[in-house]
Amino acid sequence: MQETLKNLTATAREEIAAAADEQQIEALRVKYLGKKGELTALLKGMGALSPEERPKMGQLVNEAKSEIDGLIGEKSAELKSAAQNKRLLEETVDITMPAKRSAVGGLHPLNKVLDDMIDLFQSMGFDVVDGPEAETDYYCFEALNVPKDHPARDMQDTFYLGENLVLRTQTSAAQIRVMEKREPPIRIICPGRVYRADEVDATHSPVFHQVEGLVVDKGITLCDLKGCLEQFAQEIYGPETQVRFRPSFFPFTEPSVEVDVTCSECGGKGCRVCKGTGWIEILGAGMVHPNVLRAGGIDPDVYSGFAFGIGLDRLTTTRYKISDIRLLFENDLRFLDQFAGK
Repeated sequence: MQETLKNLTATAREEIAAAADEQQIEALRVKYLGKKGELTALLKGMGALSPEERPKMGQLVNEAKSEIDGLIGEKSAELKSAAQNKRLLEETVDITMPAKRSAVGGLHPLNKVLDDMIDLFQSMGFDVVDGPEAETDYYCFEALNVPKDHPARDMQDTFYLGENLVLRTQTSAAQIRVMEKREPPIRIICPGRVYRADEVDATHSPVFHQVEGLVVDKGITLCDLKGCLEQFAQEIYGPETQVRFRPSFFPFTEPSVEVDVTCSECGGKGCRVCKGTGWIEILGAGMVHPNVLRAGGIDPDVYSGFAFGIGLDRLTTTRYKISDIRLLFENDLRFLDQFAGK
């Protein structure tokens, strides 16, 4: 039996050394060390030995088993390392080859203009606030001095969600919410989506974006409003931009003005974009009406303020010379890619 064990171990060494892959190594492990393997068979045959010979033979079989197991482990590691090196050589990456250019997105033009506006007004001391898009009739109309019979309350102009719940028609609703919670001085802007029942065309959409601004403090005058909006227009359109105020009417401001800027297309000379006038209307503004201050819990005899509402969509189309507002909402990558680097 010792001679058989010696020959078996020598044969195992040769076969393990000659193994070419992992499959052969696994087959040899089963052949020699498995439950039905040759070493197991030898152990089972020890019953024919005398009691004196069994311990010695058992020790020799275990030593042979450990040796074969070690040889299989070393050969397996060697084959794995060789396979990995071969794969690395075959899959070598040429780092000098030009890489495939991945598509990189960019900000939507509306977001670009909004980010610029937020940076500008924050540099002027304004806070950015938000308000709900589904607004109550009180905050959207009543508290802003819009009477019950005002045309804006007509269902042809406003989306009603219930008897006293509407989709906000302007972000001015945030004015009252802020004034109720803060003591003057107040200096805020509120950007967001607003909704009006407009027909869709090149200049109108039922969903658009607005940036509402509000300043309340002691001694605020129309001159402060003019200076703020001139600074805004020149930062957005360029330092050569001129600003024009025209008398107007809004229920929540008194006096009220429409604000025009010189046409960025023709520089004020007159063209198709400005319809020959040299001016483009960009926003409405005015001094906060005393009734609106009272609705916000602020005494109009002590404090005054101004407010303005900027149409972000119109501002974007005039800044980038976009002829149709619908292009901003169609998600056409051919259109949006033009602004990725601007």
